[in-house]
Amino acid sequence: MTDTSTAAVAGSDRSAPASPPPVKQKQRGKWDLRERPELWMVPAVFVLVVALWEFGVKLFDVDAFVLPPPSAIAESLWNQLTNDLFWGHFWVTTQETLVGFAIGVTVALTLGTMISQVPILEKTLMPYIVAFQTVPKVALAPLFVVWFGFGLTSKIVMAAVISFFPILINVIEGLRSADADRVQMLTVFGASRSQIFRMVRLPTALPFIFAGLDIGIVFAILGAVVGEFIGAQEGLGYLLLQTNYNFDIAGMFAVLVVLSLMGMLAHLTIRFAQRKVAFWAEENRVIGA
Repeated sequence: MTDTSTAAVAGSDRSAPASPPPVKQKQRGKWDLRERPELWMVPAVFVLVVALWEFGVKLFDVDAFVLPPPSAIAESLWNQLTNDLFWGHFWVTTQETLVGFAIGVTVALTLGTMISQVPILEKTLMPYIVAFQTVPKVALAPLFVVWFGFGLTSKIVMAAVISFFPILINVIEGLRSADADRVQMLTVFGASRSQIFRMVRLPTALPFIFAGLDIGIVFAILGAVVGEFIGAQEGLGYLLLQTNYNFDIAGMFAVLVVLSLMGMLAHLTIRFAQRKVAFWAEENRVIGA
């Protein structure tokens, strides 16, 4: 009986049709235009705007003094980039931005960590910090020039001050957003405050911190340029004023293009660092913009 049933089963196995092999789905890469249409839409919009600008200025015979065509701006930009004097102004503004941003980040991280961990510091310092933030930073620039002179120091201080607040608020909110259940569980198991900070609070706060850094680096560029507007003898802000005095409108647009590219490069650098360090965060939460 057993042999007969076994043979029947074996015969049924031989007669059963073989299942087809699984079909491998083609994996789409990160450069697939169907999955990411913005890869072609962003440059297409740029080309469209530039073309409309170029032909619109010529069609309506707009004076180049009022609005130069993109071709004139590109020519002026090329002349600037091939001039050693321009690169001197560029590196001055870059230095002011990076040093001021580094100072703002250091102070914001230190003070934000202290405020988030010590409630009495928040109640004591936050009213003054908020009051200071409400003061227009442009109004402080002449005062910084008087205190620190026309050199790099006044622009560095301006860049640090204007980038400080969004980083500080994001640090505080990020450290406070840690999961209370996880903190309580680690406390029950005898973890110290430093261990809780390192294992729970800091990883939770990193997306917030990078969001603040993203805003702060752009504000630092703005602060450096505003400081150069008030009083400087070098820098892109100073160059922008010089082109204005000389009625070189295309040159002004060229400097603005360079400043825009600086901001975009700084933004992309912060985002790249965030993807490497806080890779688990899919979306940024921006506080204090």
